[in-house]
Amino acid sequence: MDYRGIFDDAVDALRSEKRYRVFADLERVAGDFPRAIYRDSADNAREITIWCSNDYLGMGQHPKVIAAMQETAGRIGAGAGGTRNISGTNRPLVELERSLADLHRKEAALVFTSGFVSNEASISTIARLIPNCLILSDQLNHASMIQGVRQSGMEKKIFRHNDVAHLRELLAAAGKTRPKLIVFESVYSMDGDIAPIEAIADLADEYNALTYIDEVHAVGMYGPRGGGICERDGLMDRIDVIEGTLAKGFGVMGGYITANASIVDAVRSYAPEFIFTTALPPALCAAAHASIEHLKTSTAERDGHQRQANRVKHVLAEAGLPVMATSTHIVPLIVGDARQCKAASDMLMERHGIYIQPINYPTVPKGTERLRITPTPYHTDEMIAELRDALNSVWETLDLKRDFDMTKLQANKLTAGDLTLPSVGG
Repeated sequence: MDYRGIFDDAVDALRSEKRYRVFADLERVAGDFPRAIYRDSADNAREITIWCSNDYLGMGQHPKVIAAMQETAGRIGAGAGGTRNISGTNRPLVELERSLADLHRKEAALVFTSGFVSNEASISTIARLIPNCLILSDQLNHASMIQGVRQSGMEKKIFRHNDVAHLRELLAAAGKTRPKLIVFESVYSMDGDIAPIEAIADLADEYNALTYIDEVHAVGMYGPRGGGICERDGLMDRIDVIEGTLAKGFGVMGGYITANASIVDAVRSYAPEFIFTTALPPALCAAAHASIEHLKTSTAERDGHQRQANRVKHVLAEAGLPVMATSTHIVPLIVGDARQCKAASDMLMERHGIYIQPINYPTVPKGTERLRITPTPYHTDEMIAELRDALNSVWETLDLKRDFDMTKLQANKLTAGDLTLPSVGG
């Protein structure tokens, strides 16, 4: 049996479809974000500008965050020592969970090693603990949520993306007495659209369902204290479980859930992904805590973020580039072909020193391949002008399409694909 050949063939299939993922060798420079040092395959180094980072506010290089990490590592050490069950909970982690519970106005919080793990562990555990639970999941939920739904082993129904009428049909068919869990996101990271949270919460009340929302692309960036879309819209008390990440708006690492004390304690006590995983190191916890506390009182980062995101959308649209309109900080630039999308990304890096990772199927539906641009408060107006000029040059050189019917694109997304086996996110 040629075992190696099996794996080579599997990877070659991705290459032939232009879906093979290449990780750029990047070294971010503290204090000079979003500039970074890029090294090619020959180890030649040059400065580039990152335009697709999920460190949306640049908090990963904020002086308070770096200082908290350095001080804590020097005082406590590098590692957590093991699982929380075996080694206890380090003090910075206790303080971090208290800060998160306060952020979302919930009774308790639980921190995991990543946002993926927090979704997978929490959704699967919560659903398993509810007898005869029916899970209702949005069509475009992230892969981590999908994995949690599958891992639960419970019956699931997929509702069309943000389609409240379809969700109502599924809830009505299940009846008001059957236990139900509705899982969805606030900001969807590929199209930058926002869920109808209040309408979903109203349906949950009407049909006696529990609600679970993923706010990973919103925490830190929205709301008076950075609590996300639910805080911005005054809906935190309407949602039972709010999940978030420490790795995007807060710029560090880790994931978490916040909820009432009973739900959090149940997940803590039953989720193997939590019980048998080494805890986050104290220095990371301290850094995340510093970031959260800073953003609870500082609006400068959020204001600058929204200003520059809106400017990028306006400048690129004015230049005739195919920007998908969004009401969030996500700026999708449609290419519509996997090979051309990869070629555009490569040309931006090679000729213009701009890094934007191509987004292809299965992360987005075929025909909607795109460059996903994520401006930060640190992208200057000059950088935005450079981005516009570089994109125009690439579009002209590769003869890329500019006149997509965005309305049709959005409509196709709502009905495309197998609603029983979604797999998207980023």
